[in-house]
Amino acid sequence: MSPEDTHGAPPPRSGGIGGAMVLEAPGAPLRWRERPVPAPGAGQILVEVSACGVCRTDLHLVDGELPAIAYPIVPGHQIVGRVAAVGAGVVGHALGDRVGIPWLGYSCGCCGYCADGRENLCDHARFTGYQIDGGFADHCLADARYAFALPAAYSDVEAAPLLCAGLIGYRSLRLCGEARHVGFYGFGSAAHLLCQVANAQQRLVYAFTKPGDTAGQAFARHCGAAWSGASDQAPPQALDAAIIFAPAGELVPLALRAVRKGGVVVCGGIHMSDIPSFPYALLWEERVLRSVANLTRRDAEEFLALAGKVRLQAAITAYPLHRANEALDDLRNGRLNGSAVLTVRPA
Repeated sequence: MSPEDTHGAPPPRSGGIGGAMVLEAPGAPLRWRERPVPAPGAGQILVEVSACGVCRTDLHLVDGELPAIAYPIVPGHQIVGRVAAVGAGVVGHALGDRVGIPWLGYSCGCCGYCADGRENLCDHARFTGYQIDGGFADHCLADARYAFALPAAYSDVEAAPLLCAGLIGYRSLRLCGEARHVGFYGFGSAAHLLCQVANAQQRLVYAFTKPGDTAGQAFARHCGAAWSGASDQAPPQALDAAIIFAPAGELVPLALRAVRKGGVVVCGGIHMSDIPSFPYALLWEERVLRSVANLTRRDAEEFLALAGKVRLQAAITAYPLHRANEALDDLRNGRLNGSAVLTVRPA
């Protein structure tokens, strides 16, 4: 029976053979490939994957928009699974533990950035599903330092979007400071989770979608947005801060126009189209434009603890692993509200 005939990836065969959906060239569809189940090295754990979220960064990878991609590579960096083997020197993880594995998969631990708790900026950082084989597979390896316990209240499928949409969104929201009136440009996987976080923190969210996307605007209001409208509309209230989740550089001048004096605009994605020129007057009066790069362990620990207290309701469309290309295509074409998650095996 081929993978296409199953409701997920084939289970590993005896002799340590598993498999993954593999990207072998830019723009190519992912292909199911049988692969040996890897053994963890020092400091690593082997994770038996149960679910993996699908992120817009996976699209950038598949479309060849990220630099220096080493093919073949297994995408996926919102991984939920259980520890199946432990390498030498690992502490804090035991066989059977449920863990989540995010985008940042390795840092050197000794450079100035790492010493300052800013390992997200480490010059030697490596990233899950980009430079390290990720979770579109039945097994994956992970640096034990970057595998996190997950709140028990969430199923594996529910927990997967927390590991990028939630984490990167949380870091973006942190960089907004004490902003009360916050704009979200693009209302997808990250924004629909962070809207709930913002509401729990007594913030008001103003959601911006593509012009004409009335369904997306209704979805934003359903998730708790105080107002929703088109990206070229002015909000009813000057914003203290705005986060741009959509990878569209043309949104930057619009967001700068929407924030008050001293406000901040945070670009929350790893990839964005070019920002068009804009008059200095939009930046003047101490407005700030900044980017978010990756995440830190502090972000993960804080956000996952918060998610254990504030029960986030993720809107999820689940796909079996062998339908990863379909999930990516639905994300690319805007056919999803909320998060897409690949299911690999039952919990």
